[in-house]
Amino acid sequence: MEKLMGNATGSDVPPTPDYAENGTALEAEDKALMEQFLSDPAHDYRNLKYGDTVDGKIMRVDHDELLVDIGSKAEGIVPSREMLSLTPEDRAALQIGTPLLVFVVQSEDKEGRAVLSVDKARQERSWRTLQTAFEQGEVIPARVVNYNKGGLLVNLEGVRGFVPASQVTGISRGPDTQKQSDMAKMVNTDLNLKVIEINRTRNRLILSERQAFQESRESKKDELLAHIQEGDVRTGVVNSVCDFGVFVDIGGADGLVHLSEISWSRVKHPSEVLKVGDTVQVAILSVDNERKRIALSIKRTQNEPWTRASERYQLGQLVEGTITQLASFGAFARIEDGIEGLIHISELGDERIQHPKEVVAEGQVIKARIIRIDPARKRMGLSLRLHHEADETDADLPPLPEA
Repeated sequence: MEKLMGNATGSDVPPTPDYAENGTALEAEDKALMEQFLSDPAHDYRNLKYGDTVDGKIMRVDHDELLVDIGSKAEGIVPSREMLSLTPEDRAALQIGTPLLVFVVQSEDKEGRAVLSVDKARQERSWRTLQTAFEQGEVIPARVVNYNKGGLLVNLEGVRGFVPASQVTGISRGPDTQKQSDMAKMVNTDLNLKVIEINRTRNRLILSERQAFQESRESKKDELLAHIQEGDVRTGVVNSVCDFGVFVDIGGADGLVHLSEISWSRVKHPSEVLKVGDTVQVAILSVDNERKRIALSIKRTQNEPWTRASERYQLGQLVEGTITQLASFGAFARIEDGIEGLIHISELGDERIQHPKEVVAEGQVIKARIIRIDPARKRMGLSLRLHHEADETDADLPPLPEA
């Protein structure tokens, strides 16, 4: 018996298994396998819900729907009603294997498939892009799709935005009929815009073309200021006319042509010789980088008329002129741009008069004889008298008024 008992409990008999320890080991191994299984993207079975935005891959393209692999327990479908924002070109680009961002409209239909939307996915992505653009002050392009009484309607990949008429540089501030005409011409054109208000909850998006334009102008102006120099000659376009001069766009920046720098002739108001939209040659007079101001001249791009006056005019010559100004001592007549002569009151006729207005009026065209000329001092004396002896001295000739 002892022998038998000894054999039963001796060292040659395998030990009884510890089931608790083995069970723990198996659980740890199973857990590790499960974690490895779940970490494999191929087995990423997500619980989809409305509003999720998912990156998928097209598995089949049918006439009225798309079948999309979204990594869930079943594929998803995109019905034709959920991809209305796609252009014919976009639809043609939908091929098997093409990545596609989709929005979950319904987690599961009767067939166990998720119902997806391309339109809402594009809208979701667009809202995110617009929010980033708003926060970072970025300029974004958009296509004008329509307009109403207040402004333009634009489409930004599924998000409808509004651009008030006051925020568009190309819309007139005149009568409503003109505004409507301007806006109609902008439909189907592209604008660069800045987001000035965004509220996704209220589906509200307000944009400004004017702000984007001004920022672009400022950037171009800084670049232009760094390259132009005094004495440069540029081609520009008049974009504003005011009492003291005109502003000329010289390719990204406006410069001022003062009234005195418009013409060698005397100009009372810039509108006499220039209008908005005129193309002109201008010389750079000065550049103030700190204040970002540019002074321009139109007349400096032309020869100063008096430099060739001695070649064109001689004593005793008859010339045609236009009366430009009356004074108590006589009348001034423009012979050509930049050259004016004085008809002293004593030279307005053979009879004595009290004031030039008795004989001539501003704007009147006259024939006169040159009786004095001094190109160096920019002076010319004229006479309307029938008989006058030429005199080369101009000691008694009053100076011409400043232009």
